[in-house]
Amino acid sequence: MRHGAFGALLFCALCVTLAFLTLPIVAVFVDTPPGELVASLGEPEALDALWLSLRTSLAALAIIVVIGTPAAYLLATRSFRGRALVTTLIELPLVLPPAVAGIALLAAFGPKGLFGGALDDAGVQLVLQTAGVIVALTFVASPFYLRQAQAAFAAVDRSLLEAARTLGASEARAFLRVAVPCAGQGITAGLALAWGRALGEFGATLMFAGSFPGITQTVPLAIFSQFSTDFTAALALSAVLVIVSAALLLSVKLL
Repeated sequence: MRHGAFGALLFCALCVTLAFLTLPIVAVFVDTPPGELVASLGEPEALDALWLSLRTSLAALAIIVVIGTPAAYLLATRSFRGRALVTTLIELPLVLPPAVAGIALLAAFGPKGLFGGALDDAGVQLVLQTAGVIVALTFVASPFYLRQAQAAFAAVDRSLLEAARTLGASEARAFLRVAVPCAGQGITAGLALAWGRALGEFGATLMFAGSFPGITQTVPLAIFSQFSTDFTAALALSAVLVIVSAALLLSVKLL
């Protein structure tokens, strides 16, 4: 009887958790007729926000892959003094509140920030610009990729890399031809997680780049802008993000 009662308690806890976490998501799709949701997606502001989110998130992913992949490989295959500290600093944006991330970006790259003068002298403008959105997305999303890629590279059989070196391959060639393909599934999963995080970023983007339609207003910012005046349009954009997020999460599970 005790075992049966405890099992029932576990089942009830699961049901409550499932209902609490899924009902709000289901409500996004059933609160408004599908036809109105689709029609709202045809509005110019919605299309601009969707297109901007796609462009900036893909640009951020490209930067993350090009720079983050060799960095993750180094952390996975090298032991050096301060490695734990470096890993902690890289993962710190994971737990930073969005507003703090935005303020930190302003303090570093804003007009009066640490590197603001150097950027201004070079003719680079980030604040209130599309480039600033890319910087914000890269900042908040890169740790998701780096953690996953580092774990994937750490799981690669070292004997394969050693065999490649024995056969005359340089370290760079072994990295590109052996390590990256062997860690491909983990790297792809990291990309999916980073992309999902970039698409949903709100606070750092708002603080650092602002919310200007067609320039810096991504989908999360457009949702915030429209929910008080056009709730149906906000629901439509939310539905798009839910679908994309679910697809990305499913791809990670399959990988």
